[in-house]
Formats: sequence, C-alpha cells, structure tokens
Amino acid sequence: MKTGILLPPTRPDQITGLVLAGGLGQRMGQEKGLVPLHGQPLAWHALQRLRLQVGPLALNANRQLAQYEALGAPIWTDAPAAEPQGPLAGMLSGLRHCKTDWLLTVPCDVPNFPSDLAKRLVEALGTPPKPQATVRAFTPDEGNPASATARPGPWRQPVFCLLHRSLADDLDGWLQAGGRKVGAWLSRHPLAEAVFDRPQDQPGDFANVNTPDELARLS
Repeated sequence: MKTGILLPPTRPDQITGLVLAGGLGQRMGQEKGLVPLHGQPLAWHALQRLRLQVGPLALNANRQLAQYEALGAPIWTDAPAAEPQGPLAGMLSGLRHCKTDWLLTVPCDVPNFPSDLAKRLVEALGTPPKPQATVRAFTPDEGNPASATARPGPWRQPVFCLLHRSLADDLDGWLQAGGRKVGAWLSRHPLAEAVFDRPQDQPGDFANVNTPDELARLS
C-alpha cells in the first residue's frame, strides 16, 4: 500500500458513498437490495440515508441492474470472478471507480444506520489519519441482556467502512489470493474504530435484514 501523506476528509464532498447490494441474498430468498420496506427497496433507504453524509453516491450491484438503476445512483459492478467474493469485491469496485480519496461503504440491508455515521468515522481516523475506519456498535440482540444470544460488546460492523483509495491494490491482491473475510483484510492495515455506544445510540440503528422475519420486525 502506497499512501504517502494521508489527508483526512474535511467536507462531505470529499467522500464517495457506496451502498453494497452485490451479495446473493440467499437467506432472504431473493435480491435483498430490492426487497420492499415501507414501499421502497432496502437499497433505496440506504441511499437516502447516505446521501446527506457524502458527496458522490453510487450503488454496487451485480444482478437486476435495471431495477437498481431506477433508484437514481450509478451502478458499479464487481469485477468478473470465478466465484462470489463477498462484500470485499464491492469495496474494491468502489475504490477503483471513486474519484475522491475516501470511500464510505454501507450494506444495503441496514436501513436505519446513523445519520452521523460519516462524521464519526472521519473523527475516528485520528491524527495523523489511519487509512481506514470501521464501526463498533450493538445490534438488537447484543444490546439486550435478556436475549438468549446477548454478548458483551459493542461488536465490529466491518462492512461500514471508510477507506482510503490507496488500499485498492492491496485489496485486489488479497482477493486474487483467495481472501474473503472483511475483518481479516482490514487487520492488514492500521484501523480506526468509531464506537457507537453513546446514550443516544440505539441497537436498532445497526439492525440488519437477512431473513423475512427480520424484515417483518422493521416493517
């Protein structure tokens, strides 16, 4: 990774926002980003949430491209690969396409992520800035002590990630070598974390939709 001197973003227009909707959505049983919530596709909700926090905005998708194009953002597809490469392939597509030095990725299946996500990730970068920052936050189960699946936290939410575009070549090599896990790749470089554990932060902010039951809880 050749970073030189990193300059943190000081304005929203210095960050490109990318909604990741390129996954297979197997547990949902259909194209997840197009599943309706309150009358609009999940990816639409993520785009609107991100729009006020960044400058350029795009959507990563690999199927049903006409439907995604109707949501009003440029579509950036994954590079051709012999097998699915997961969200890292979408991140790489964003790093290759973006014209800004910084890229902020969010998944399409978390429609209520915080409106200050970008601001707090930028703050977390530190001085001098690290080349990437991700999120630690509670999800509904993790934040509920009565839940059977409650765990101490907050826990890393690695697909919410602010990345410097100098990371592109390293990520490309990681994918070509068979790497797939987002957290494992992030650990290769200095990593900042924005911890969403303030009194105003709610576990539902990072509730994701993987199944019809989870969708019903947000409806």
